[in-house]
Amino acid sequence: MSDLEAPLVRPKRKKIWVDYFIQFRWIVVIFIVLPISATLYFLTYLGDVWSETKSYEKRQKEHDQNVKKVIKRLKGRDASKDGLVCTARKPWIAVGMRNVDYKRARHFEVDLSAFRNIIKIDKERMIARVEPLVNMGQISRVTVPMNLSLAVVAELDDLTVGGLINGYGIEGSSHVHGLFTDTVEAYEIVLAGGELVRATRENEYSDLFYAIPWSQGTLGLLVAAEIRLVHIKEYMKLTYIPVKGDLQTIAQGYMDSFAPRDRDPAKIPDFVEGMVYSPSEGVMMTGTYASREEAKRKGNKINNVGWWFKPWFYQYAQTALKKGEFVEYIPTREYYHRHTSSLYWEGKLILPFGDQFWFRFLFGWLMPPKVSLLKATQGEAIRNYYHEMHVIQDMLVPLYKVGDALEWVDREMEVYPLWLCPHKLFKQPVKSMISPEPGFEYEMRQGDTEDAQMYTDVGVYYAPGPVLRGEVFDGVEAVRKMEQWLIENHGYQPQYAVSELDERSFWRMFDADLYEHCRRKYRAVGTFMSIYYKSKKGRKTEKEVREAEQAHLETAYAEGD
Repeated sequence: MSDLEAPLVRPKRKKIWVDYFIQFRWIVVIFIVLPISATLYFLTYLGDVWSETKSYEKRQKEHDQNVKKVIKRLKGRDASKDGLVCTARKPWIAVGMRNVDYKRARHFEVDLSAFRNIIKIDKERMIARVEPLVNMGQISRVTVPMNLSLAVVAELDDLTVGGLINGYGIEGSSHVHGLFTDTVEAYEIVLAGGELVRATRENEYSDLFYAIPWSQGTLGLLVAAEIRLVHIKEYMKLTYIPVKGDLQTIAQGYMDSFAPRDRDPAKIPDFVEGMVYSPSEGVMMTGTYASREEAKRKGNKINNVGWWFKPWFYQYAQTALKKGEFVEYIPTREYYHRHTSSLYWEGKLILPFGDQFWFRFLFGWLMPPKVSLLKATQGEAIRNYYHEMHVIQDMLVPLYKVGDALEWVDREMEVYPLWLCPHKLFKQPVKSMISPEPGFEYEMRQGDTEDAQMYTDVGVYYAPGPVLRGEVFDGVEAVRKMEQWLIENHGYQPQYAVSELDERSFWRMFDADLYEHCRRKYRAVGTFMSIYYKSKKGRKTEKEVREAEQAHLETAYAEGD
């Protein structure tokens, strides 16, 4: 039993004007954000369809022309006069929750907005060659009718290949295939000097290949990636398994749902996720691909969760707590994007009545609101309010510590539901920014294999219990405590989220050696902002970033001598 006790008792908090604005923000969402979102989704869809009608040769030619523009732009930069390089993408467009304050400093923009095409689906090599702004909805729409899919398809439609590579990407198949970057076979990168290189695991740029993941675009500009495809079937056979008990019991039920103690590979499902609804209840879901013939056999239930009027998936899954274990078949693409319409459960905060049948039936087809538009309409005061009174964080922890992580979140944040998604963390030939615990292969705990330690993403997304009860809550301090807990437990915090780490703690959590080696070798220093200062919260000046990076490098050189 953990030494963590019951949640802290907190005093009541006095409401301020922002509380009332947040309470009635749904008015802005209904009348402004949703209509504009639907229009943008439709226009984007038309653009994607138009792109798909082009021949491979035409798409390749357009890609080559766009790459030449990027190279010309970089080569035309005057390092003594121009600022550090970043993309021309507006700060609010990114799906990530962290402040994009680095773009407020003087910078040199490179436009990558044209890089949104699927260049080629190579069925022989089982590779999808895509540009960085291709999103998950776009690529699943093309591949699933072929009975093909990316090995890891992140749930939300708007998540892009570039974001999942430079940042972090996971899905219910990651317990088999690893994180999104583990399924990438090659990166095409334009380096600081304007050179176009192709990095793979075996070629002369293999160090760059292993350094790109989690680097936030600070080593070069990604212009294409080759990603592994897998064969799939038309349906997902999904089993809903209720688990009741304390948080350690729920954690063990989650582990047993996909990591058999006898290590029989035949018992490992194709997909798995868990949702913890309270300190005593959770539902685990395991999925295996199934053919159309199997799904339509007499007695089998098919659930088209993608219809606009359907219940939000997390609420539907919760019914297993009353119904008991049950099985159904979901069309594969609809399963992939099951959390899109409700943005997991964030939709409940954005539109408190959005889960009601009348709203889903009349307006569900407009969902979800684009995250970028939600950010664009919130302003500084609301953004700061969300940072302090709301949590959107992922805690990547070793599988055997999931129970401890759940107890920590319950005590310090009281956020429910919680999302659980396992992933392999592979032992690489070189040590990258994230790596398994030293010696894990000798322990061989539940879920581990000789080449990978099993980790879990504990997704913490919602308003904390104290905020919902009107009590005092210090979100900044809670995130700091979470980050220290992760450091102490060999965990990681994806940097799409708001980070409170100072530089020393940042490099205690992540390994800097390979990253800094590639920064120097490929001349990213002085061209691209370093990852810590790109992730750091708060406004930054170019002078501050340059001086801090120079001091960091001088210290690194001194320690290496």
